[in-house]
Amino acid sequence: MSTLKIIAPFAGWCTGLEEVPDAAFAARMIGDGVAIDPTTGILVAPCSGEVIALPASGHAVSIRTPQGIDVLIHIGIDTVELQGRGFEPRVQTGASVRAGDELIRFNLDVVARGAKSLMTPIVIAPMDGLQITHRRTPGPVSSGDVLFELEGVPARSGLPSGLSDAAVTRTIAVSLRQGLHARPAALLAHRAKAFNAQVSLAAHGRSANARSVVAIMALGVRHGDELTIRGIGPDAPQAVAGLVAGIDEAVKVELSAHHGSPARAPLQSAAALDSNISGSDISVLRGIAAVAGFAVGRATRIERREIDVIEAGAGAAHESAELDRALANVRARLQRVAAAGGGTRREIIEAHLEFLGDPTLTDAAHALIAAGKSAAFAWRGAIRQSIKALEGLGDARQRERADDLLDVEAHVLLALAGEARPMNTPLPEKAVLIADDLLPSELTALDAKRLIAICLGAGGVTSHVAILAAAMEIPMLIGLGRRIHEVADGAPVIVDADRGQLRIRPSTAEIEQAHASVARKRLASAALRAAAQTECRSLDGTRVEVFANLGSAADAVAAVANGAEGCGLLRTEFLFIDRETAPSEDEQLKAYQAIADALGDVPMILRLMDVGGDKPLRYLPLPPEDNPALGMRGVRTALSHPDLMRTQLRAALRVVPFGKVRLLIPMITDVSEIRAVRYMVDELAGELKLQGRIELGAMIETPAAALTAAWICREADFLSIGSNDLTQYTLAMDRGHAQLARRTDALHPAVLRLMASAAGAAVDAGKLAAVCGGVAADSLAVPILLGLGVRELSVVPAAIPSIKRQIGELRVLNCRELAMRSLDLSSPGEVRALVEKAMVNVGRSP
Repeated sequence: MSTLKIIAPFAGWCTGLEEVPDAAFAARMIGDGVAIDPTTGILVAPCSGEVIALPASGHAVSIRTPQGIDVLIHIGIDTVELQGRGFEPRVQTGASVRAGDELIRFNLDVVARGAKSLMTPIVIAPMDGLQITHRRTPGPVSSGDVLFELEGVPARSGLPSGLSDAAVTRTIAVSLRQGLHARPAALLAHRAKAFNAQVSLAAHGRSANARSVVAIMALGVRHGDELTIRGIGPDAPQAVAGLVAGIDEAVKVELSAHHGSPARAPLQSAAALDSNISGSDISVLRGIAAVAGFAVGRATRIERREIDVIEAGAGAAHESAELDRALANVRARLQRVAAAGGGTRREIIEAHLEFLGDPTLTDAAHALIAAGKSAAFAWRGAIRQSIKALEGLGDARQRERADDLLDVEAHVLLALAGEARPMNTPLPEKAVLIADDLLPSELTALDAKRLIAICLGAGGVTSHVAILAAAMEIPMLIGLGRRIHEVADGAPVIVDADRGQLRIRPSTAEIEQAHASVARKRLASAALRAAAQTECRSLDGTRVEVFANLGSAADAVAAVANGAEGCGLLRTEFLFIDRETAPSEDEQLKAYQAIADALGDVPMILRLMDVGGDKPLRYLPLPPEDNPALGMRGVRTALSHPDLMRTQLRAALRVVPFGKVRLLIPMITDVSEIRAVRYMVDELAGELKLQGRIELGAMIETPAAALTAAWICREADFLSIGSNDLTQYTLAMDRGHAQLARRTDALHPAVLRLMASAAGAAVDAGKLAAVCGGVAADSLAVPILLGLGVRELSVVPAAIPSIKRQIGELRVLNCRELAMRSLDLSSPGEVRALVEKAMVNVGRSP
């Protein structure tokens, strides 16, 4: 491509994009270029090309040059809110224009009074192979003056080739409580990269490349905001549907985390907390409980060191290669850590992995390298630009996501310097970590066995480090303010996160009392966990197995420690989603065998891949669906792609010892599906020359399966009730719906009647009925489930000891009477009230 000149569309004062009072433009998330504060109201074309976008409001225009470069001119900031007042477009979308042709007239006075600013960005959409040169320095500019030049061979950054002109658009209301923060943004960006389509997201009059996590976050989308998803290209329908499904998936994950943790207070400012001292006791600092708990130990101060970088580079080729090498090294290391960690750690690390390939960050870094900067200086500059944009959003939860960017910054800078971890500080025994703030990688690098509590001057309850601390069961206080610097290194401290207090100068008597309290809690917890190591029986001797829901080998280790008598649900989707190719038989076998080994002698129920629908696979061509929950998912997807299913079945059948693994089929609606899977299992067992017959179970997740459970029991060896899906299908309420989630209660009498039908059919057939959904860990549901005939509960590992203790205090005869009474009630509220009232007597003879 020959040099392309971009000219000023009107006269005014030229300046850098960093002066634009809009976070996305200032951080160059929309694209790179310059800005002009206009002094005239006639906008002309900055180059020749085709008008590809000109909204009816007339406040912006995009031109595509013959070389395929998109140039956006956005007149003023927040001018979309004027709804066209003061603007007069002079061309239409699709028009061919030449540089200098008149495009839009606008009334400077009207726009200036109604807009946030008249500052007008002129930017180039992100593209690989394109470089801006001879950028105009700040100062006055006349219409037609050259603003900058473009050199190189353009290729759309990270976007597929061969796009058609067909566009698909869908607008939805975002129901995520925390908006589009790092993890859902990473999920959307990851999905967008899987399609042969150019996808953008738009909100608040701004647009973002759907492949850029940073650009998505910079939109500042909050709960209830409208979000428009637009796709262009051959896969546009699938891409748009995939991103809608991605948001639905993020909502479900968020709701699951919300319902699984206690309510927390909102984040307060450090200044407010500094003055919020308990009465006149200056030895008590008040903060906010990010993770509840109680601990007594010695303060261990940790200061984050600033990583020194050199500004000047050693040549663009050398620095680009160094940055690419560091990014690849960090990616490989984080992938290893994610594979070895539990579900929470894996989810957070996957969000960090998206940053490493984020086009907004990498394009900004390479632009700085091209300007003569070192790889380290360029990476830090790109990260800090994005952090500045997030901090300008005015949303505390979005600002917390800056910690993730700082974490990724440290990883890459240390990789460039030849180091491995941002922090590897040795801890003393019973260490109470004291710091201004903490990054996720810094926490995971510490010895969790020596760390008993975390106290931070800043921080947020929804930060990733708080989520990790909760998963590690480490009490954590945040927002303690500047007074945290009064805590001397090595001084004794008492952390009462339950009450939001840090006592920094405890007396000898207070320390003794605190140690006694910790000892009592530890003894009670140890006793509960020790009691959980025995087989579970009700007070009248009925055998009830308590299994664990698992997603990794690390989960299995925790489950065994908590007294799990087996794995009732191994979610195998983690091997199939968020990757470019299907997992091989050997890869699956290695993962399944590791979990089986961690479980020891107890059984492992492996659920066959529950993918499709709201869990699409990039390597699996599935049509877009308006309602994924009612489409190709579970066994339907597996049977329609038998090669994938055969590979998984072979891997499961090869786990040793044979018979340890039982197979569970998801989303059964009729017996023909069970027969089809059984035929394939028997065929493969013959090929592998296996002796014996593997047990095959059916998940009861639909009303159809519950009502035909008697027929299903003729084909299946056991039943497992998936209460989460059964509830939403019965009540016609998406459990991920923000307004309806609280009403999707598995103790609704209609759901209980379906559970009773399924469990009763299993009992009549002499087969086991289990529950593996969330209701199995609900203490108010446990007596009803036992009364309905359920004899296996599968729950999260942490819930096992308390569930076992509760079952040991129940009489099944009483539970049966309670269950029958609950079926005659009219609402889940009545059912819960009945159980609460009866709980004091349910363990006694009637």
